[in-house]
Amino acid sequence: MSPSNIGLIVAGVVLLFVFVKWINVIPEYERGVIFRLGRVMEKPKGPGLVIVLWPIDRIVRVSLRTVTDDIPSQDVITRDNVSVKVNAVVYFRVVRPISAIIEVERYLFATSEIAQTTLRSVLGTVDLDELLGEREKINQRLQEIVDRQTDPWGVKVALVEVKHVDLPQEIRSAMARQAIAEREKRAKIIHAEGELLAANQLVSAAEMMEKRPTSLQLRYLQTLIELSSERTSTIVFPVPVDTIEHFLRRFDARAAEEPVEEEVPAEHH
Repeated sequence: MSPSNIGLIVAGVVLLFVFVKWINVIPEYERGVIFRLGRVMEKPKGPGLVIVLWPIDRIVRVSLRTVTDDIPSQDVITRDNVSVKVNAVVYFRVVRPISAIIEVERYLFATSEIAQTTLRSVLGTVDLDELLGEREKINQRLQEIVDRQTDPWGVKVALVEVKHVDLPQEIRSAMARQAIAEREKRAKIIHAEGELLAANQLVSAAEMMEKRPTSLQLRYLQTLIELSSERTSTIVFPVPVDTIEHFLRRFDARAAEEPVEEEVPAEHH
């Protein structure tokens, strides 16, 4: 093989290599930040076919998709001096690719670290009851603080969620006892309210029976019917005096109407 042919082959390989370096296809979810002789271009490139004049130009690809970063468990001391372990998750994405490249080194790592420090600082200013009962409020506060700190980097934090709060065993036992006491208190209150309602109903029934004595007779008859359905050999049924009072009056009147026979003394012979 002649030297000229070798030169042509080498030139062809070099041209092919340069051509491959020049041609770049950027997908829809990415943008390309172009540096020309060390200076960043005004606008990011993409999506589609992008020509990069290598070695003059250098391209850095940046993903625009939402990143889900799991924050590992953090040791937190709440405002009321309770030590807990808390982990969370943060959702963020790049909205300004140029800022994400030139304003911060490794924006993914930086966003994760700022989320961890913010989680510890914010949870240290709340009580344990607030941490357990007002989770949405705390999440909103975390999102606002982290988003404000990452905004110069071109990173938008969409959501920060506290996932799990690991409580000490003594705190969990105390909370269990408190929950049992709360349930017992509610049960006693409900029972007392039921007794009060039943007493009010009995008073109303007594007042109605006092105004209408016939209703009392009907109630006794209904009770007799219910007792007759029971398979019992002996039934003790109290009868009020008012029920048999008119029978007693009739008996006394009949006794008064009957003549009393005079006793005739016997003759002595």
